[in-house]
Amino acid sequence: MKLNPKQYDEMIGRASPPSPVVRDCVWAFCVGGAICTVGEGLRQLFLIWYDKTLAGTLTSIALIFLSALFTLPGWYQELAAKAGAGTLVPITGFANSVVSPAIEFKAEGWVTGVGAKIFTIAGPVIAYGTLASFVWGVVYWLLGKVG
Repeated sequence: MKLNPKQYDEMIGRASPPSPVVRDCVWAFCVGGAICTVGEGLRQLFLIWYDKTLAGTLTSIALIFLSALFTLPGWYQELAAKAGAGTLVPITGFANSVVSPAIEFKAEGWVTGVGAKIFTIAGPVIAYGTLASFVWGVVYWLLGKVG
């Protein structure tokens, strides 16, 4: 069966229910905001005992730990399935992307499972992030030499 683009679009329209975009965006905003609010609450708590720099570091560590902890029983994935991009708050989403493959491939062993697969999702982010920071560092350095 050969379909032209219009027929294909019609077929996809019938097979795919319309997405409630506004509701999904509001829900993602609320979940992402809630994650950030938890982070700010932790930071304010740490500020009682520590200076601003250490409180920020401890907040990051706590958010990474909580994200990994909620990933273990699958709660983070359930939240992500409902909240979508709202759970991609950088530090918690990144922690989830590292822990998820480690859990999934644990049965294959520590080396060929966890060790080989742990960065399948996060690896490209790390690689391209490092490359981008290098390129922008060179650009910044060259602009400093010129200006």
